[in-house]
Amino acid sequence: MWNKIWTMKEGFIIGGAFIAAGLLLEWLSGPVNWTVLRWPVNGIAMGVFVALLVGLYLCRRRSAFIRSMMTLQAAVPALAYTIVLTLIMGLTRQDGAGPRLHNMLTFWPFVLVYVWMTAVLGLVTVRRVAHFGVWRRDLPFVLNHLGLFIALTTATLGSADIWQLKMITAQGEMQWRAVTQERRVVELSMGIELKRFILETYEDGSPRRFASEIEVLTKGGERVAATVDVNHPAKVNGWKIYQYGYDTEKGAASEISILELVRDPWLPWVYGGIYMMLAGAVALFFSGRSRTTGSGRPARP
Repeated sequence: MWNKIWTMKEGFIIGGAFIAAGLLLEWLSGPVNWTVLRWPVNGIAMGVFVALLVGLYLCRRRSAFIRSMMTLQAAVPALAYTIVLTLIMGLTRQDGAGPRLHNMLTFWPFVLVYVWMTAVLGLVTVRRVAHFGVWRRDLPFVLNHLGLFIALTTATLGSADIWQLKMITAQGEMQWRAVTQERRVVELSMGIELKRFILETYEDGSPRRFASEIEVLTKGGERVAATVDVNHPAKVNGWKIYQYGYDTEKGAASEISILELVRDPWLPWVYGGIYMMLAGAVALFFSGRSRTTGSGRPARP
């Protein structure tokens, strides 16, 4: 395994070893604590990870292990383990209660397998970039693989910087504080005041729509008026403000509104990776068409 290129069997053994190591870490230290990777730690980790991949590629001639990481014998098992664990996550309720499978994003085996798969993907991408030659052949590959790498790494490392808060606003009162999922009170750089609560009902009295007319005041003195619905958030200073709840006993006469505030500063990077993959798909389509029409055979109408 260490002195020659792997077979598919050895690739699956390596993946299984990451799962075993993850189970051991889960037993010794408990679930993954993503909060330790908040900015700037996650930015440093991203830089170190990319530098490590480039360093491994530069040392490839000295190690069959590194060369094996850039083959299908590594990619297929890594992808297979990733798909299985992702399916488990999709088929189990992710609420953080009960067994570890109910909180897969902090489950060490899941995290290590994703890191391994991303490392394999990153090395393959570095190799193709280093040997970039024919545009119509290499450009779609680089766009697809680099886009996926960016989306995966930024979504994972950026999760530590996601804020998801609850705020109770009241009419005539500017609220500057919100509560985290851990029930910790934090003060924001903006205040929100409820101007009017809106409740529309069906004929049987059940809620059809509830929304809030709010005014947002930033510490710079800017005032922004917005209407917040359940699925139509207001966007202010990088925050998305969603309608979450109200005083159900008072109904349409509710003088408070419960808002959910979400901030994900890494989301543009995730979208950037997705757009790169879409661009890669378009480039692959046109490069395939170009090869077909330029092969000496008549092009299909």
